Amino acid sequence: MMEIFENTETAFALKSDAELERAYYLFRMISVEPLVKIGTSLTNFAIKANLPVEGLIRTTVFDHFCGGVSEEDCMPVVEKMWDKGVCTVLDYSVEGKDTEDPLDDALAKTLEMLDFVKQKDAIPFAVFKPTGYGRFELYKKISAGQQLTASESSEWDRVVRRFDQSCKKAYDLGVSLLIDAEESWMQPAADQLVEEMMRAYNKKDFIVFNTLQMYRWDRADFFRDQIEKARSGGYKVGVKVVRGAYLEKENDRAERKGYPTPICASKLETDQNFDNAITMALDHLDNVALFAGTHNEMSSYKLMSEIESRNLKKNDPRIWFGQLYGMSDHISFNLANAGYNVAKYLPFGPVKDVMPYLIRRAEENTSVAGQTNRELELLKKERKRRSI
Repeated sequence: MMEIFENTETAFALKSDAELERAYYLFRMISVEPLVKIGTSLTNFAIKANLPVEGLIRTTVFDHFCGGVSEEDCMPVVEKMWDKGVCTVLDYSVEGKDTEDPLDDALAKTLEMLDFVKQKDAIPFAVFKPTGYGRFELYKKISAGQQLTASESSEWDRVVRRFDQSCKKAYDLGVSLLIDAEESWMQPAADQLVEEMMRAYNKKDFIVFNTLQMYRWDRADFFRDQIEKARSGGYKVGVKVVRGAYLEKENDRAERKGYPTPICASKLETDQNFDNAITMALDHLDNVALFAGTHNEMSSYKLMSEIESRNLKKNDPRIWFGQLYGMSDHISFNLANAGYNVAKYLPFGPVKDVMPYLIRRAEENTSVAGQTNRELELLKKERKRRSI
């Protein structure tokens, strides 16, 4: 089992020689932190100044980490991955706005996506971000237990309605819907809403999935509590577990405002928290479905080992592995080749609007120790195998 992720021929089977070269040089650039900082600043400036850089971005970093500018634009990538047994989660990666029209636009996009997903076996999940449906400050105020004004109460009712419309449509279509997690100081309001949606729409099947960021030390207890509530309430828990995406922001805010950080004290504690969540989900598989979003090889091996030791089928419909498009192909494609359920998050949207997502990916790859070096090592190995 331990050698499965070393097979670069399977990992990069979909990449042409030119795409392999692009990936290699892209990760070489990302591995240099000052270069990422300079590149990020220049890109932001160029886009704000309306300089003609979208073509360059599209053919480099955008095409590596994104599927296209629209759903239809993504389909060649979706179909190529599907041929290799890897499913897709189409992710409209346009950041949340603060005015009502874009919030209604995000709802319309999710409803449209649900119809689109229903027609495609290769796309088993839809997804949305809570801040796509409501203002961050509103979630923050509710999460802090503060009193809402009359207009804010009406505004929150609209947020609830957007959630409900999306989850009801997912339920009617029989499509699973992943709801992303965001910063800890707005998350309680989102968690409460997702719990209400599960209570309404997860009676018979796993339709609504919440996301738990396991770099938070409180999430194991939260998960345990969610399982208990579901059991007593007669509904099921869909859970996507990830390590988390806002580490520096979380620690900085906690230090600035003088409260204990919600983040685990070490990477080791985060890893243990993540692996414990996997075990907890599998211990309650009669009532829990698990989407394990991880780029970590050891956590992937852990889940594979647990599936084997519990005599579960590799393709048990309640257990999914997930990675982001453009990263960890050695995990995704080798797992799919071995018969596991795997889905790649495939971001899409107008190049300009997706830039905040792309910048986060570049910064994340720079800051996660060893991740970029691992990608480079595997790309080098495959270049050598092909003798490029």
